[in-house]
Amino acid sequence: MTKRKVLVYGSLNLDYVYQVKHFPGPGETAAAETLHISSGGKGLNQAVAFAKAGAETYLAGKIGTDGQSLRDACERYGIDTRYLMKEDSPGGHAVIQVDEKGQNSILVFGGTNKMHREEEMDQVLKDFQEGDYLILQNEINGLSYLIDAAWKKNMGIVLNPSPYEPSLMECGLQKLSWMILNEVEACQITGENQPEKVLEYFKERYPDLKVVLTLGEEGAMCTTGETYCKVPCYKTETVDTTGAGDTFTGYYFAEIIRGRSPKEALDTASKAAAVTVSRKGAADAIPFLKEILDK
Repeated sequence: MTKRKVLVYGSLNLDYVYQVKHFPGPGETAAAETLHISSGGKGLNQAVAFAKAGAETYLAGKIGTDGQSLRDACERYGIDTRYLMKEDSPGGHAVIQVDEKGQNSILVFGGTNKMHREEEMDQVLKDFQEGDYLILQNEINGLSYLIDAAWKKNMGIVLNPSPYEPSLMECGLQKLSWMILNEVEACQITGENQPEKVLEYFKERYPDLKVVLTLGEEGAMCTTGETYCKVPCYKTETVDTTGAGDTFTGYYFAEIIRGRSPKEALDTASKAAAVTVSRKGAADAIPFLKEILDK
């Protein structure tokens, strides 16, 4: 049996993380207590999570003139970077505020993440085949084209619709294998606040779509058509929630690719996310699989 490869096609950002006592309101100026610059972006974070979870991981994306440290970070964690492209422009970056409770507020500048071309996408996808996985988020352009192209190759297609915008609904969601989203994104898409009604919404409109719904302190749940399961949240001291969702995504699907059941995958992903929120940072805070197995 051919080993399945994971292609994360997504964003890479330099994260400027400011520790603050509280998020300033309109017209308010507040002092930051610390500044930490690190590697981030949902594409990079999810690729790091896959790699740390033991999956054969490739990252396709674009960096700018300031992005060599992003490439270095990927290679440090064992991600294959042959599909990372460079533009002579500023790369993506995020301004992240983290308050005393560990909650975050994030402002993202797309930069080179919004410069993908269809011919480049075709060149990347030609190296992947039926059974391989394509992991997407909504911080790059060209999602609809990528979904169509991967669907024609019979790849497994996973979409994390974050950040949500209405145009996502025009991206051929019926062609997806999986969608993984949190309760905020679920409400934005469906208009529903109750998890069971969210899952019902997707089942009615996309009967073949498998859905993972993360619920913060309420845990996570999954429906695959044949099965439904839910796991609780693992309690831990919250230091920084940045990257928790990306950790969950990488670990969940790394486990699914390994042949684990959805419930087993939910449990492992929940453990990994709990470790991430107990640490500062995004990609650097994501645990290795050995740390999860030891728990």
